[in-house]
Amino acid sequence: MTRIAFVFTSAPHGSASGREGLDALLATSALTDDIGVFFVGDGVFQLLANQRPDAILARDYIATFKVLPLYDIDQCWLCAASLRERGLREDAEFVLPARCLEPDALRERLDEYSVVMTF
Repeated sequence: MTRIAFVFTSAPHGSASGREGLDALLATSALTDDIGVFFVGDGVFQLLANQRPDAILARDYIATFKVLPLYDIDQCWLCAASLRERGLREDAEFVLPARCLEPDALRERLDEYSVVMTF
C-alpha cells in the first residue's frame, strides 16, 4: 500500500495552497488509510485556533482540519523548531491534536512515506 505524506509549508492566508492541500488530503483519504500530515515552516499556522479570516476577507477553512480524525487521519506532526521560530509554544491552542517533533525526528518520520505532496 502506498504511504502518502501531505506537508503544509505555507501560511493559511494570502494563498489558496493550504485550502487546496486540505481538499487533496480529504480526497486522498478515500483511496488509502496510510496518510501522514506534516506542518512545517509557516504551515504551523494552518492549525492555530481562533484565527479570524473574515477580518481580512479570507475564507475560513482552518476549522475543517478538525474533521481529519473522522476520515481516519490521525498521524499528524508539527515541527517544534518552526513553532519556536514563530513565537508559538507546543501547548498553544490548535484545531487538531498533532505531535511536535524536532526537525531530525520529523525528517525521519517523513522518510517513511513513499509519496510526499507539499502545499
